[in-house]
Amino acid sequence: MNINKVAVVGAGVMGASIAAHFSNAGVPVYLLDIVPKPELSTNRNHIAETALEKLLNAQPSPFMHKNNARLIRTGNIEDHLHCLEDVDWVIEAVIEHPAIKKSLYAKLDAVCHEDCVISSNTSTLPLRLLTHELPESFQQRFMITHFFNPPRYMRLLELVTGAKTRPELTAIIKEFADTQLGKDCVSCKDTAGFIANRIGIYWLQCGLHEAIDLGLSVEQADAALLPFGIPKTGIFGLLDLVGLDLIPSILTSMKQVLPPEDAFHHVSELPPLVARMISEGYTGRKGKGGFYRLSPERVKESINLKTGEYNRSEKVKEGLSASAHPMTPQDILSATDTNSLYAWRVLSKTLSYAASLIPEIADDLVSIDVAMREGYNWERGVFELIDELGVGWFTDKLRAEQQAIPPLLHNQNLYKVADGKLCFADLSGYYHPIPRAEGVLLLSDIKRQTSPVLSNASASLWDVGDGVACLEFHSKMNTLDMDIMALIQQAIDKVSAEFVTLVIHNEGKNFSAGANLTLLMHSIHHNDWDAVAQLINQGQHTYQALKYAPFPVIGAPAGLALGGGCEILLHCDAIQAHAELYMGLVEVGVGLIPAWGGCKEYLRRWQAQPKVPKGFIPAMVKTFETIGLAKVSGSALEAKELLFLSPLDGITMNKQRLLADAKTRALSLVKGYQAPCPATYLLAGKTAQAALAMGIQALHATGKATDYDVVVAEKLAFVLSGGDTDITMPLNEADLLALELDAFVTLTKQAGTLARLEYILKTGKPLRN
Repeated sequence: MNINKVAVVGAGVMGASIAAHFSNAGVPVYLLDIVPKPELSTNRNHIAETALEKLLNAQPSPFMHKNNARLIRTGNIEDHLHCLEDVDWVIEAVIEHPAIKKSLYAKLDAVCHEDCVISSNTSTLPLRLLTHELPESFQQRFMITHFFNPPRYMRLLELVTGAKTRPELTAIIKEFADTQLGKDCVSCKDTAGFIANRIGIYWLQCGLHEAIDLGLSVEQADAALLPFGIPKTGIFGLLDLVGLDLIPSILTSMKQVLPPEDAFHHVSELPPLVARMISEGYTGRKGKGGFYRLSPERVKESINLKTGEYNRSEKVKEGLSASAHPMTPQDILSATDTNSLYAWRVLSKTLSYAASLIPEIADDLVSIDVAMREGYNWERGVFELIDELGVGWFTDKLRAEQQAIPPLLHNQNLYKVADGKLCFADLSGYYHPIPRAEGVLLLSDIKRQTSPVLSNASASLWDVGDGVACLEFHSKMNTLDMDIMALIQQAIDKVSAEFVTLVIHNEGKNFSAGANLTLLMHSIHHNDWDAVAQLINQGQHTYQALKYAPFPVIGAPAGLALGGGCEILLHCDAIQAHAELYMGLVEVGVGLIPAWGGCKEYLRRWQAQPKVPKGFIPAMVKTFETIGLAKVSGSALEAKELLFLSPLDGITMNKQRLLADAKTRALSLVKGYQAPCPATYLLAGKTAQAALAMGIQALHATGKATDYDVVVAEKLAFVLSGGDTDITMPLNEADLLALELDAFVTLTKQAGTLARLEYILKTGKPLRN
């Protein structure tokens, strides 16, 4: 059975967002809710229709493309339940009340075909309670599929099945969630809070109580945990994001079902301050504010955990000691200052609690680590963090404080590499290889099994099998520098001699944040314009060599692909992109223009676009608008609309499958491969520049472009129009590259560009000067 059509019943924030993500997978979906009371609306579909409207206006967007909303059909339970006769999966996302859910299940059981999966998105109710006294035929097709909010961006899907759930249906949902929804599907035991929330709520409560007990500010507490891979929101920022009003019901539910000896009861009480905040409407970001808020003057404030009063929020350095030297996690947790003590208390309790829950909530530690990474955005899972600290060091410190040592922590290591495979420990001390699903190929696994073919400080070339080489960036934020350019040149020779194709891919959070601006700034500060020109010449030469290499080159990006990172992809033969791709030529934000061939390649794409009106101006205008406004795609689908990706480029929903999909695509291009023919450009020169100048001045007059925006835009217009050419003088790629180089070097000599570069390197934000 395939999942061809889906229904979500319950159009609250979570249900509606789940429906949106199914539309991202290209699956038609019904979104149903109850009929509103007549005094609220006479439109019987009002609740679902309003939910869809909110989805379209929400930020960050739950849709990968606004057109996906067309796949959602709204309705109500009374009039449209019969529409679910042909759906293959119904997800219930109604209020957390067993009687209401079970009443709905009976209706669904009567309507849906016998192989239709029915699941609940509950985060608190056990499966056994939801299926009690329901027919066996219903229990065979029922499971819990717990999505995390927001469903588009959070990769975790917790799956709970019962003893009677049909295994073949479980397998279908797992595969669909993996390949079509891009989820890490984790099997959980039927226990309170499942995996992520069982540990996550305990962690949040620990952090809340310990901060109050130690007299820390919310900023201090949030900063104290950052060195351990906790998201930048910290504990208090995350509580604000989740919503403080949800916490009491979650705590009550957990307390009711957990046994008296469970450590959760030690942190389960809601502090009086939080109860007061909720009663006064300070429920977090969706309310008047929470632990953090914006004053009427738009100044960020935070609450004093002792007095309950708000004061200006004071930024705390991301570190726990006054020491000027870098501190290891062990150093931080061994220090005696209050912040270090806080970090140790929270982490020691949370990590020990998680370790004590195997096999109660999961059969293995891998599931718990995946759940915390993908459900709570921890950089490292519980047991990865314990391994980093050192199991022996961690247990010795627990023992010194007379804390219990969970049985799992009697292992020397929780993970180890054996025969080139990453293995995990069980309670008996045996190690088992971490299983990979068919179609998953991870560069990290390959790196454990072999050595790089080529390598330097910023990049490496790996053999990923079947004659395919993989070029990996591993500089800070994968920024592009001369080491990377040098290795690309070496890789072209190596692949030509020993491989058949090349994939450009890495497993960093972002593909590339662009060129290393620090290198550029060094040359500018020394007025070394020859070095600036050399930097651009080297990049242009390297990317051109990659474009015309005698083998196919496939880009496999995920996350940010900006500036030079976007430009290298534009020179590839094809791209296999992760669905979450944020791609763009953003150089104008730092007072520059794309000069590693980005203008040349992006203009070529628009000129070849059949839907663009004929003539010399339209393609240039489209190119100018995108680069001049520094547009960045909000997804791979939007990257296609912007022509950063071609219509033939592929999109992979699950990041873990990206390399395998890119490898397959690369191999498909090998037979009969020929490098592309060089492009010829017919551009309108001064005529086009005059047309663009009118638009630039109009934006400036209305305040949409700053004084220096005009300077940069005019240089961009000069390049894209072909400079001093006219339509009777065909230009080649070398001509466009020369224009890029000249404009770039000229701009680096301007005070406005220097100000923008200095500001973004200092703050991470663009300067509007």
